[in-house]
Amino acid sequence: MSGGASIRRRRECLECHRRFTTFEHVDDIPLMIIKKDGRREPYHRDKVVAGIRIACQKRPISEDQIQDLTSQVEQSIFSQMEKEVESSVVGEMVMEHLRELDQVAYVRFASVYRSFKDVTEFLAELSSLMDQSRDKSKHKNPSRKKIIKWMAK
Repeated sequence: MSGGASIRRRRECLECHRRFTTFEHVDDIPLMIIKKDGRREPYHRDKVVAGIRIACQKRPISEDQIQDLTSQVEQSIFSQMEKEVESSVVGEMVMEHLRELDQVAYVRFASVYRSFKDVTEFLAELSSLMDQSRDKSKHKNPSRKKIIKWMAK
């Protein structure tokens, strides 16, 4: 019903019995994003898509998958029925979905979103991701120690 669409209704006054027409429309109230510095700005799907696209560059992820991921994040946000949402909530939702879709894209997004201060924080995130992968496969990843040693150099 957005975009100027309205519903036309014919009604009748209960007292004088005259008929009249009403037009009803939905007022779209934009979702506001609360930025880290406290500023508020309208939600823009394109910004979320752009961030995901950058994280997914040169990965085997289609545009349809990026759009689906964005739609899933939006569905989660809008289902909360809030007028304002912190940008950190949106970022965490994107990371949660990226973690399931592609771990490399997840690490790329997390490195920018979380603003790692040094390599130690980055390695801690990678280690956590590898632990989760190992738990899912229910067996130890023999190359994990080699990767950690190589990255610690």
